[in-house]
Amino acid sequence: MTGIAPVPSGPSVPGGTGAPDLGDLFRRTARGDESAFAAMYDATAARVHGLVLRVVRDPAQAEEVTQEAYLEAWRTASRFDPARGSALSWLLTLAHRRAVDRVRSAEAASRRDATYHDQNRPVAHDSTAEAAATKIEAQRVRQAMGTLTDVQREALELAYFGGYTHTEVASMLDLPVGTAKTRIRDGLIRLRDAMGVGA
Repeated sequence: MTGIAPVPSGPSVPGGTGAPDLGDLFRRTARGDESAFAAMYDATAARVHGLVLRVVRDPAQAEEVTQEAYLEAWRTASRFDPARGSALSWLLTLAHRRAVDRVRSAEAASRRDATYHDQNRPVAHDSTAEAAATKIEAQRVRQAMGTLTDVQREALELAYFGGYTHTEVASMLDLPVGTAKTRIRDGLIRLRDAMGVGA
């Protein structure tokens, strides 16, 4: 077989004085008669393509499926049994099966894509978990601050919670800068030990 002509866009009009005998064309096609196959194609392509298009609903895919159906008809024409139905019914059944397979394949691919997307999308930032962790850490800091002396706690609160410099802390507490630094340093060491943080 040299190939299949493009699917006609309008109704087929068989040549000759009447409609061709499709059963005879199928029998001749089964023996490898390309002219019989071409005549069978010309006589049926518009109906087959119309059926496929109603199933797949996409013109480009409908053309592909129609071509596949005729290729299968060429390869399996010997299986046609006139005792079980007309040649046209056999051909339309074959085309319909191909069309349904294409739709199912497309749906399966769409489901696979959706599943992949669901399984691989980035996990949304969990602000609730982060807030809970921050609250727990804040409780640990408050508990550790309770282990400091009053002067250490006062110096640390001004320096780290108040945002003041060592010089400003010294001035606010009426202390030499060196003393203020010592209280802050000692408070940090004690705080670290109380929280179990390594050096």
